[in-house]
Amino acid sequence: IGRRAAMELTENTVVNLGIGAPEYVSAVANEEGIGDYMTLTVEAGPIGGIPMGGTQFGGSRNADCYFDQNVMFDFYDGGGIDLAFLGLAQADESGNVNVSKFGPRIAGCGGFIDITQNAKKVFFCGTFTAGGLKTKVEDGKLVIVNEGKEAKFLKQVEQITFSGKYAASKSQPVMYITERAVFELRKDGVYLTEVAPGIDVKTQVIDVMGFEPKIDGTVKTMDERIFRDEIMGLKK
Repeated sequence: IGRRAAMELTENTVVNLGIGAPEYVSAVANEEGIGDYMTLTVEAGPIGGIPMGGTQFGGSRNADCYFDQNVMFDFYDGGGIDLAFLGLAQADESGNVNVSKFGPRIAGCGGFIDITQNAKKVFFCGTFTAGGLKTKVEDGKLVIVNEGKEAKFLKQVEQITFSGKYAASKSQPVMYITERAVFELRKDGVYLTEVAPGIDVKTQVIDVMGFEPKIDGTVKTMDERIFRDEIMGLKK
């Protein structure tokens, strides 16, 4: 997921990285030697450097400077983010995303709304299913060892933390990046645009969703470099 998302990085941009799967975008950028081609930021305040993940999320190694968090959000709210990579807990056929409420559990939305509403491009990153999903890469192909028990692409999300309808109305570019498929939000709904090598579109993507995504022509195969051990060569 991190490798596919990193392919969307472009030079001379300001990037926000959220917690979870987006943390790996920083690791891939550093591995590929392009971390200093753009400015990676985290909502806690670091500007530049290499954002950390896991229990160290919120800090960055070799940051250029640190803002107070309220100042960082002034910058975000003012449209300072070019590319935002956020987590993906639930998504639906309208392109809505939920990261804030699941049954009786209220996680809250944090800075999710500020960041997604004001970024010029948004990429939601996460596994395709949840609850026991296990995968492996074999001979350059993705293998689903154990499918997750819970679907994350639903007919309708439990709570709207990001509005797909609003994003589409203002032509905000939005992508949903998972380990096996990539989706894109357009004016008339969510389109399946890419699928990982080794994955069957019908049985391992569409049949595991709560809705049928739109398809425009032929679904592309995800870049094969993602599924190799060596670096992808993004610096070139």
